[in-house]
Amino acid sequence: MEKQTFGNMIASLRKEKGMTQLELADKMGVTDKAVSKWERDLSFSDVSSLPKLAGIFGVSVDELMQVEAGSKENTAHKRIGEMVMLILKGVALAMGVAVAVLSFMDQVESKSALGMLGMGLACLALLQFAQKEEA
Repeated sequence: MEKQTFGNMIASLRKEKGMTQLELADKMGVTDKAVSKWERDLSFSDVSSLPKLAGIFGVSVDELMQVEAGSKENTAHKRIGEMVMLILKGVALAMGVAVAVLSFMDQVESKSALGMLGMGLACLALLQFAQKEEA
């Protein structure tokens, strides 16, 4: 099944079974207005009623719950990934600028400068790897 909202899932499963909102409501022990709100994503059925709802449609609770809950997780993971990539870029840039400025001011030893440049290059390598994994 294609990922969709809980309401769309309920509506499509109900229609596949050739049921009206009233018929589903009667089987679930709720009003047809409640079913209408579920289908329009204005409310959610009681969690304890999910097994009954899944049984009516002949699907598992897991199949019934294949809704957009994962999309929030994916969005959070994507934002974390973007933040990590931004940090890697920032560290790489900061190391390069720091070495350039400190060298110009004659305030850094060669060994320290190489270490800082190494950190910057490591960040760029991680960034490159992350971008390839993302593609």
